[in-house]
Amino acid sequence: MNETRSPRGLYAITPDESVTARLLSRVDAVLAAGATWLQYRNKLADKAMRRQQVAALQPLCARHGVALIINDDWRLAASMGADGAHLGEDDGELAEARAALGADAILGASCYDRLELAQRAVAAGASYVAFGAFFESATKPLARRATPDLLRKAASLNVPRVAIGGITAENGRQLVDAGADLLAVISGVFDAPDPAAAVRGYLACFQSATAP
Repeated sequence: MNETRSPRGLYAITPDESVTARLLSRVDAVLAAGATWLQYRNKLADKAMRRQQVAALQPLCARHGVALIINDDWRLAASMGADGAHLGEDDGELAEARAALGADAILGASCYDRLELAQRAVAAGASYVAFGAFFESATKPLARRATPDLLRKAASLNVPRVAIGGITAENGRQLVDAGADLLAVISGVFDAPDPAAAVRGYLACFQSATAP
């Protein structure tokens, strides 16, 4: 898979897709275009469908050399042997997830607009921290808003910094310049007329970037 200790690029997050074959087709195009990581997120799926879709995505991600990270559910990640999990503030204890997933797993934490949450997350075993929303987000219209300066301040944590929330190819560069290692995107990629072209647009944000 792509290097997980110092990742850089697009962190693609799956849409709520009920048809597994269609999900695979949509994801395949995005991974082939150069996404760095993939997060499986499906808020509409039941437990059985989530397991089915994770099992289907695993060989696809392996073929593209892309880490598969499970949103919200570290137990599912552990039971399926996924590359890692991402937890929000109500999704369980990071230390418990780290113990279950093992030292080599990717473990992310949503830290919203608060540096102190990121500090506590890293102390508990998070291998990356995510901030946002930075811009208005159709996925989470009421999300707390973060500022680019938060990315700069989080450099001292010495873990990858993920930016999320309303990010486009046009506004993403300012977040990369502020220190974002990964731009996390759902609709900006999967709802685009040409998802592969959208991926390339996001990756262009990292070209000759001046991240602190």
